[in-house]
Amino acid sequence: MIYFLFSKYFSEHGLILRIAGAGVMSFALVLALGPRVIRFLTRSKLGDRVDFDHADLNALGRHKGNVPTMGGVLIVGAIIAGVLMFANLGIMYIKMAILAAVWLGGLGAVDDWIKLRYAAKRGSRQGLYSWEKILFQIGLAVLLAIFLYGYSSQSHTAEKVNPAHQFHFPVLLAPIALAVTPYVITTVLTMVGFSNAVNLTDGMDGLASGCIVIVSGFFLLISWIVGVEQWASYFNMPHVVGSAEMTVLCAAMLGASLGFLWYNALPANVFMGDTGSLPLGGLIGYIAVVTRQELLLIIAGGVFVMEAFSVMLQVTCFKLTKGPGGQGKRIFRCAPIHHHFHLGGWQENKVVVRFWILAIVLAALALATLKFRTD
Repeated sequence: MIYFLFSKYFSEHGLILRIAGAGVMSFALVLALGPRVIRFLTRSKLGDRVDFDHADLNALGRHKGNVPTMGGVLIVGAIIAGVLMFANLGIMYIKMAILAAVWLGGLGAVDDWIKLRYAAKRGSRQGLYSWEKILFQIGLAVLLAIFLYGYSSQSHTAEKVNPAHQFHFPVLLAPIALAVTPYVITTVLTMVGFSNAVNLTDGMDGLASGCIVIVSGFFLLISWIVGVEQWASYFNMPHVVGSAEMTVLCAAMLGASLGFLWYNALPANVFMGDTGSLPLGGLIGYIAVVTRQELLLIIAGGVFVMEAFSVMLQVTCFKLTKGPGGQGKRIFRCAPIHHHFHLGGWQENKVVVRFWILAIVLAALALATLKFRTD
């Protein structure tokens, strides 16, 4: 909106003003509306119960009982507001990002609502079934992949090799061209995988929101490089026409997550729930697809990968070793892995801060790969 009202001013003074505007506005919105939303969620009795399979973990997390959940409405609302105000809505990438935020935010909200209002009355924490959530996530990813493939085809008509249709490696390997089907599969794996990975990471006060701040900042820089032809050429990265607009989205995500961290830091006044974690993870995956940096996301978002992989390992090991009595072996004390360290004696704030440090180190490592690329 502001972009179109002051398009001449923004075109003369560059993208940085819109990046700053989106970030500051999203942060300010969450900060200003946070107390009211928290009071509303509390009055609505939308607080989750502490109900882990591990008795020691229940004891460690007893202070979290009835803390209002569904705070993700703050994050999603602030992101959309920041994008609508400062992004160029004529770019298809931005329109699809808004669709993704609404779709996944709505999916998470339905899951949280069922879990907190209906299942809770029966003493259960069951919201939507996993297959139901994954089905809707896959549907969104397939839809976006088809639109992205077609849009990027129109944007790079003058180029012999379309960089937006290539799969790029972080180091020393030439990119490979993708047809429609492998492009769709890559998009589904990236978006669905990271949407659920962030959801699994959201288990400690400030853990997921702090890591999202770091990864969003990383992709703000990557989107800017990929969106500017001279910079993309210097770093041997694909130049994706229109992807510079993703910097505004990244700034809005960073600002909204930072504002939410104000209330979500230990001891948390509110949790984001699936309403926040599913769209945040999905948007991170979406940005990686647009900028053609899916593998770089695995490095920069390594904390989320580690969390998801720990759950996969734990479940696989348990099922493969399950005996007649129904008990199987476990690799970790509890999964996701942040609970493993908590049960091992680390205080919750120590786990969270150390995971933040790890996220910063991994983002720096991902940045270090930028010059180790082949044309």
